[in-house]
Amino acid sequence: MIKIQKRMIPFTAAIFDMDGVIVDNHNYHVKAWAEFCKKYSIPFEENSFRSKYFGKNNQDILSSLMNYQLTPYQRESLGEEKEDIYRRIYQGYITPVKGFKPFILSLREKGYKTAVATSAPTSNLDFVLDNLRIRHLFDIVVDASGITMGKPDPEIYLKAARLLDIAPARCVVFEDSISGIKSAHSAGMQVIALVTTHKTEELPKTYLQINNFTELISSKF
Repeated sequence: MIKIQKRMIPFTAAIFDMDGVIVDNHNYHVKAWAEFCKKYSIPFEENSFRSKYFGKNNQDILSSLMNYQLTPYQRESLGEEKEDIYRRIYQGYITPVKGFKPFILSLREKGYKTAVATSAPTSNLDFVLDNLRIRHLFDIVVDASGITMGKPDPEIYLKAARLLDIAPARCVVFEDSISGIKSAHSAGMQVIALVTTHKTEELPKTYLQINNFTELISSKF
């Protein structure tokens, strides 16, 4: 466990981002975006793409990448095309972040509510939850289809708290992206950052930073 910033307020719900938190899949998303951009002759530079777009939803990314105005249908169609590439690339490698299953099981045994709040489309959420067989470990799930404003807007985390019927201040969020951390903070929630997608020095200050969930299990979090 590293970079403890302050004493944590007791929480009653844990909300998990998906990409980079439940699964360490950012490299597969990068490969998928690279393949997508190549097909459409869009310039692609990995480092700048990571810093600019990670944690954001497909609508925001595509609106920035494409050099013409997209209709809602085009954004949805192109977004799903990219996600088809991602799922094809990642299918044989999908695995949870180390320690995730024991950690969330321990939370549920202690009576905490749990949720997923991801900017990913429903197809990717289903892909991860069903392949890992962990859907039953969450009380509610929220994905890109259920929100109008993507991260760093706090909408997704506020909606998750509302569905859980838990005050935002009593929720702890597990995030890996800069925009996701900003989203959770704006929602008035505590944040634990996973150092999977960004370097530790790149991330905003959070309650603490971890490399994986075994660090929380060993500390009896």
